[in-house]
Amino acid sequence: MQETRQQILQILKENGESTVDSIVSALRDLRGDKITAVTVRHHLNELQKNELITTPRLRHRSTPGRPQHVYELTEQALEHFPDNYQRLAAGLLTQIRQHLPEDGVNVIIEGLATDMATEAHITAETMPERLDQVIAYLNDNGYNATWEPNDDGYVLYTHNCPYHQLAHKTDTLCNMDMRLISSMLGVVPRMTSRVADGDATCAYQIPAAITESSAES
Repeated sequence: MQETRQQILQILKENGESTVDSIVSALRDLRGDKITAVTVRHHLNELQKNELITTPRLRHRSTPGRPQHVYELTEQALEHFPDNYQRLAAGLLTQIRQHLPEDGVNVIIEGLATDMATEAHITAETMPERLDQVIAYLNDNGYNATWEPNDDGYVLYTHNCPYHQLAHKTDTLCNMDMRLISSMLGVVPRMTSRVADGDATCAYQIPAAITESSAES
């Protein structure tokens, strides 16, 4: 992201809300230059187009003068700041594995996958339609997924692993994805490649015999 816009986002994050004048003042203190209100408004307009800041609201002054527009961050803007989710997730997963037997870990992971599959609310009856719905849900959650027919039935690909930093350390999350995809499809596919193993994609083969019997039921 352009540096000035990232700085404006940081100012809004620190202050909760800011006017153009307060952003100009903060940028001048930060950068030591004479950035103008016109320039700041241009950057605010671009940030608003990208849905990173809210539509400005009017705030009346406590002293005489015209009301000022106040800007705040949107939820989407928070994605542009570093977070500690990966470290937290890794720590929780480690603690779970240290304090629970393997079958206890599996119960938790299976429960999480089941909850996610329920959230996806896959309602289609034919396998191609189900795959379309599954792909839409996976893409909403960062998997960059696609599917295509092949000689053996269908193959579902996930081109991105949302927890790649964790998945290469344990099979637990790969098993969760398998459970999730199986629950959403209504069949158990066969995994033919894994990003965690260095492959370009995770691939799930759905045999033709299974897809045919699923369509008939």
